[in-house]
Amino acid sequence: MQKRKTIVQFMKYVIVGCMNTAITLGVIFVCKSLLDVNPYLSNALGYIAGLINSFIWNKNWVFKSQNGYSREAIKFIIGFGICYLLQLGVVYGLNSTTFGTYEWQILGVFTISGYGVATLLGSVAYTVVNYIYNRVVTFK
Repeated sequence: MQKRKTIVQFMKYVIVGCMNTAITLGVIFVCKSLLDVNPYLSNALGYIAGLINSFIWNKNWVFKSQNGYSREAIKFIIGFGICYLLQLGVVYGLNSTTFGTYEWQILGVFTISGYGVATLLGSVAYTVVNYIYNRVVTFK
């Protein structure tokens, strides 16, 4: 029963992650393309919007935490920073080798570069470690 609960919780976490991605990219697009905001500021605003969305949904829906907002928000931001650095390390580490120069044909339709694969692997590492961090540290 506990295993099923964990799987359902992780699936909710993934759904929230998909929403965050859509919100982040949507805010970046609106700010940069429609409002002509500086691209770097647009990027920062997009990530801030995604982070706020992520915190609210993870606190209230995924982990159903009844604890106070301030302490959890600080832990959540710290976890984001740790996991972002982990993701960056995976991408940088793989691209620092010949792996970054590889290219793969997928179904003969499109090509994915070593950088693209490294980014995907970094995102997987980020997602798994961030879920564990939030479950064990932020929303325990």
